[in-house]
Amino acid sequence: MIHYYFHNMDINQFAFWFFLYSFCGWCMECVVIRRDLGHWENRGFAKMPFCVIYGVGTFIAYHLFAPIQNNYFALYIAGAIGATIFEYLTANIMMKLFGEVWWNYEYKKFNYKGVICLESSLGWGLLSLFIFGFFNKRVEFFVKSLNHEFVVVISSVIVISYLVDFTYHFTRSVFAKRDQEDVVNNSLNDFV
Repeated sequence: MIHYYFHNMDINQFAFWFFLYSFCGWCMECVVIRRDLGHWENRGFAKMPFCVIYGVGTFIAYHLFAPIQNNYFALYIAGAIGATIFEYLTANIMMKLFGEVWWNYEYKKFNYKGVICLESSLGWGLLSLFIFGFFNKRVEFFVKSLNHEFVVVISSVIVISYLVDFTYHFTRSVFAKRDQEDVVNNSLNDFV
């Protein structure tokens, strides 16, 4: 039995909390893309409606920013900078793994290499204030108020389903990158 506690939530409640944030992040991404590009697009890595980077980011933010959560100015600045660094690092990891990044800020002013931009950084700061000041209290209350057996079943199904979905798409993406590199290398060898 795994014993893990985060904000007085056990591992099953934490998984539910994590995927709830991942789902909210997916929804937010879809709405932002709809606004910016004029069409709906699945913004998750896998097919399930989750952007787990939001679950990961929120978890990290809670560990890093808990000491300043009542200082809204510091929280805004730390959230904006922290999330921008996290976004930049994620883009670099994706480039190494897959040879591409699944977002592009090149059309936005004050962007750096199309992977971070001022508009998003300012938005991350606002999102930090919203999550710490309002949203997480309600999310935690909601998760803790659910029947525990229900949470165990739902979180187990979601975790297993997502792991299968993620593994399939991760493997596919890595092999696609490898195949693409083989084509380029073969073309270069044929050329030389």
